[in-house]
Amino acid sequence: MNIAAAAYTRENWNQRIVVLAIPIILTNLVQPILSLVDTIVAGHLPGSWFLGGVALSGVLFNFIFWSFGFLRMGTTGLVSQAWGADDAVMTRVHLLRALLVAGIAGLVIVALKTPLIELGFAILGGSDKVTASAVEYSSARILSVPAALGNFVLLGYLLGRQQVLVSLALQVLLNLINVAATLTLVHVFGFGVAGIGAGTAIAEWVAFTIGIVIVKPFGANVAWREIIDAAALSRLFAVNRDIFLRSFCLLICFGWFARSGAREGDAILAANAVLLNLHGIMSYGLDGFAHATETLVGSIIGARRRDAFHRVVKAAFVWSGFVAGLFTLTYALGGSAIISLLTDQEDIRVIAERFLPYVIVLPLISVASYMLDGVFIGALQTRELRNSMAISTAVFLVSAYTLQQAVGNHGLWISMVILMLLRTATLGLYLRRISGALV
Repeated sequence: MNIAAAAYTRENWNQRIVVLAIPIILTNLVQPILSLVDTIVAGHLPGSWFLGGVALSGVLFNFIFWSFGFLRMGTTGLVSQAWGADDAVMTRVHLLRALLVAGIAGLVIVALKTPLIELGFAILGGSDKVTASAVEYSSARILSVPAALGNFVLLGYLLGRQQVLVSLALQVLLNLINVAATLTLVHVFGFGVAGIGAGTAIAEWVAFTIGIVIVKPFGANVAWREIIDAAALSRLFAVNRDIFLRSFCLLICFGWFARSGAREGDAILAANAVLLNLHGIMSYGLDGFAHATETLVGSIIGARRRDAFHRVVKAAFVWSGFVAGLFTLTYALGGSAIISLLTDQEDIRVIAERFLPYVIVLPLISVASYMLDGVFIGALQTRELRNSMAISTAVFLVSAYTLQQAVGNHGLWISMVILMLLRTATLGLYLRRISGALV
């Protein structure tokens, strides 16, 4: 019996998912600190347009990075199934193929940085000052894209092999370097928002370099002709295509949210950015259980222990629901204090507190959709993810446009709630359809 299969002879799935999820939650909570540090530094610069510029840039980079989120999610699904089957060679092959795709994609984005930045902010809108600030930040940070995409792959590989402590250590290192580099470039050298972007770029490259040294992707006896095999690459893209389309739809929703918020004014845009940081922290926390579910479901299938599928899903929902409740309680009791930490601009704080109730209820509303994402990715049932997100996006766009006309920024946040509810409902229906094929 292989190592992964032997692990599944222990049937206490509550214990297994908690032990695996806690380090992943810590890892994921560390990830948004990159944007959180940028927000804090920009929020204390004189003028709301600096924070607004970083906020718009955040939407642009979320669009870029989330579009390539399949590099993390697809790698986790493929690696976890190969690891569950005790196939060390195929595990390494999946890693190298994904790194190849990440490298090529990252270099293409850097080569096209000028038109991408210009087009991005032309679409997102914003005042002249906000746009100028966003261009400064983005021109520096975009140099980190190849490393950032490579870090996605390394994270997916480590999660697929359940090496969660290593992934946590890399994320902590990444953020420590980001804090040090950003504060030095901004407050010592006076580089302003360009220094904020450059600090993040430096951190991504250092973390990627160290990650490569730890993982040693080229240490195995794997032939390059196997890595670049056309049929295998075609299967890789087929697996990841629907994950990409799902992420693309989600990005459209957040991009529309940001653009529509910008129409309400710089202060509304900045306040929404602060609140989305709180939502982002929550989502990374809940993603910890989703990622644990991905690797457990994938490994179960690889080890041919499909009978454990329902028990894993049940344990994931119970514990993720508990964590979602903790986030709601935290934001209800301390949301105002957190907002004050993120910005000292009084007008932004007042607006953010007005819309804080939406962020308070979102963890309980969206938790099921995060868990179901993990189930479908681990099972490599990605077509259902795509279809669910396409339906939810269409409804969100109609709702956001209509409700904003009626009740302004409240309409945008109500539409965000609707989006999360629809994701849960549609994936829940698909789960009933595929669970019979998994067990």
